[in-house]
Amino acid sequence: MKKLYIIAAFIIATGCSKQLEEAPQGLVIGSEGLSSEAGLEAALTGAYGSLLIPWESGFTTVGQIAMSMGGDDVTTHPGSNKEEFREYDRFNVSSLNGRMVPIWRGCYKAIQSTTNIINNYTGVKDGNKATIKVIVGEAYFIRGLCYYWLTRSWGEVPIIPSEKYSSEYLSLKKSPIQDVYKLVEADLAKAEEWVPNTRRAPGRPNKGSVKALLADVYLTQGGWPVKDQSKYALAAAKAKEVIDNKATYGFDLHQDGFLKIFAGNTKEDVFAFYTRGQWITYNSFYGLSTMPEDEGGWSDYFPEIKFFNDFPEGPRKEATFSTTFTVNGAPLAWQNTTTKHPYYKKFTIQSGAKNTYMSNNPIIMIRYAHVLLTYAEALARSGAAPDDVAYTALNAVRSRAGLLPLAGLTTPDFIEAVVNERKWEFAGEWTRWFDLVRLERVEEANAVKDPADLTPAGAITKEHYLLPIPGADAQVNPNL
Repeated sequence: MKKLYIIAAFIIATGCSKQLEEAPQGLVIGSEGLSSEAGLEAALTGAYGSLLIPWESGFTTVGQIAMSMGGDDVTTHPGSNKEEFREYDRFNVSSLNGRMVPIWRGCYKAIQSTTNIINNYTGVKDGNKATIKVIVGEAYFIRGLCYYWLTRSWGEVPIIPSEKYSSEYLSLKKSPIQDVYKLVEADLAKAEEWVPNTRRAPGRPNKGSVKALLADVYLTQGGWPVKDQSKYALAAAKAKEVIDNKATYGFDLHQDGFLKIFAGNTKEDVFAFYTRGQWITYNSFYGLSTMPEDEGGWSDYFPEIKFFNDFPEGPRKEATFSTTFTVNGAPLAWQNTTTKHPYYKKFTIQSGAKNTYMSNNPIIMIRYAHVLLTYAEALARSGAAPDDVAYTALNAVRSRAGLLPLAGLTTPDFIEAVVNERKWEFAGEWTRWFDLVRLERVEEANAVKDPADLTPAGAITKEHYLLPIPGADAQVNPNL
């Protein structure tokens, strides 16, 4: 089918096979739709919903994993129908590649809804003022999160000034990366002020969630392409605020089995998107997406061989990967599967059978382990020697993984130990790709692949660190 979407200020012509029909006139509303607290809440629900539609928009799709295949922790099938996935792994992504569209589309749809709230909430006369502040705070958080994902993935992107469509937006120019980050920081600063210590419901942020995301934003800006090293001290300070107040925010490392983290509802969840118990919002990258076809799976993604071989032995490795499968009642080793690769066990942990494409598990965007390792790395990069808190943070993650504690390292060696720990701890969770980009190590990571893995189609340059603007938008607006 073919239809028009009004997403923020864009008109996108798109075709798909698994979508719900939407009335375009219902996507953009102004102050007339926000005359009460209930109207604000409905608009915010719509913003979250835009990030939770499998195959269509947001983070419930396998798209964000496909987009991170330039890292060394994820690869895909060398044949089959996985050409769109292979483009990312081989650094020859077409602007018509559909796997990135759900993130682009979902983020801009959420930006439209949250901008609507932010621009119009002062005109709301009915409702509890304290509740309205929380709603607006969450809107700032979601908008900041979306622009953060957009600029990390595409670099310069358009900033939408209004929730109301204008024909002028069809020629809107891309904003410099630094300007996008300024908006992200401003949005998260407002969210930090207005979001409470206790989250209103699963899938919503609390003040600690906002601080954790802001720490990550600062850490990223310390590296490529912004390279503002003054951000490292800010990242460390903000992560430390979360660590110091983890009891207040309800955060901690989950200790009762690493695998259980990925079923959700643990103290490790700093921020996660929770599905709404309906197939149209289910998580579609758990289950079949990371199972071999020998077991009836789709083999969309799985770990690279060198990454798996280098992974430190212990309970974390056992929980992260599936290495033996059951076919016709008999065990099958990963070396004998059609792809001859292990698979990600952490994304098949769920209630009921694992061979499903509609898991109701959450999409965990930020874990407490992120906060600990962000603090440790940012502090060391800020010019300060790693302190006891930094070592405690790093070793807490290592201890849970069954690894020995580290002590007495030089600052460069400490930084390298943290980067490696992030590599193993967040395997397959798209963190590794963004780390390689900010640290300018994409070329290095792709130069030492196992012969059994896909290799880049050509020389990797900084242009390959960022994605092309989706073709439908670029066709409508030549400035993109």
